[in-house]
Amino acid sequence: MTYLEVSSVGKSFTRGSTTSEVLRDINLNIEKGEFVSIIGHSGCGKSTLLNLIAGLTETSAGGIILENAEVTAPGPDRAVVFQNHSLLPWLSVYDNVNLAVAKVFARSKSKAERHDWIMENLQLVQMAHAKDKRPGEISGGMKQRVGIARALAMEPKILLLDEPFGALDALTRAHLQDQMTEIHSRLGNTVIMITHDVDEAVLLSDRIVMMTNGPAATIGEILEVPLERPRNRLELASDRSYLKCREAVLKFLYERHRFVEAA
Repeated sequence: MTYLEVSSVGKSFTRGSTTSEVLRDINLNIEKGEFVSIIGHSGCGKSTLLNLIAGLTETSAGGIILENAEVTAPGPDRAVVFQNHSLLPWLSVYDNVNLAVAKVFARSKSKAERHDWIMENLQLVQMAHAKDKRPGEISGGMKQRVGIARALAMEPKILLLDEPFGALDALTRAHLQDQMTEIHSRLGNTVIMITHDVDEAVLLSDRIVMMTNGPAATIGEILEVPLERPRNRLELASDRSYLKCREAVLKFLYERHRFVEAA
């Protein structure tokens, strides 16, 4: 049975007498434990699709089912990490994670159990040493790690990542990509990630969903990434399967971009 089913989903926005169709007839099935990336040019509705799955926006057509339950609103079973870390600056790293833990586990875990769970998730992203620091005292990459820890601490059915590394420098980005690979291998969690980075998509994903250009964007192709895990970025640099996947995504994006220029 499919874990997440996006069925004939469409999304339009109306402002006054003008209606803009952003997404049309999106059909996507995701299995438990999969890491799926969604890639496409700006304006193709990637983030809109993620927001629909998160329940932050209502569909205009079709529906979304997660483990036999229709998605109609936000919930702790779907945790979102945005490009902006969204940490509260007056709270410590520990307390930022505790916000989510206290909300989700107030009745099911004791105070001591919640503390242990917070520290376990901070250790998972290598941020336990900075638990007492405030966001203004740590780097951008460290802030994003705390955001990931907060999301994971909710034990979501699906982790939704909206260009989580897009604002980081290249070295920090590479480090967090490798860390995300390790986390996914360790937890076996289900992840959907929005990205503009072709190499990032191929490195992290089991499948890459390639979106057509908007308006009325839809899924153009879905690419299987047949690379064994765990993955090592240095070894993959010359791997034929990696290079073939990378070429396929670039070809799709280039042809779509050329179509827009010619239109």
